[in-house]
Amino acid sequence: MDHLAALPGTRLVARSSLYRSAPFEAQGPDFINAVVELRTGLAPLALLAELQRLEADAGRERPYRNAPRTLDLDLLRHGDTTMRSAVLTLPHPRLGERAFVLLPLAEIAPALVSAAQLERVAGQRIERL
Repeated sequence: MDHLAALPGTRLVARSSLYRSAPFEAQGPDFINAVVELRTGLAPLALLAELQRLEADAGRERPYRNAPRTLDLDLLRHGDTTMRSAVLTLPHPRLGERAFVLLPLAEIAPALVSAAQLERVAGQRIERL
């Protein structure tokens, strides 16, 4: 998370606890998840490029969709920006489908997560560490 705060024109505002969850639509070991809130001067696509650079620096390869990974950094929101491009959709299109996103997000920004969203993901295995 410190690497995120070190991005150009960026500061870490909040970070959630860590959560362990089962892989979503994939096989393999459990994932460790968290959500952070950043303040940044980077535009959405520039921020995405920086996140992908951090993933590559951590050894992430992308041989196929949902392949095992060393690090996965998703851009969930960028302020009130809405966009849809070949490489980025904001807000993240599956943000409300995954307990490993919603629970940590609710911890640091409860106004962004509804009770109905939390109810829909209640059956997904996740534990706060």
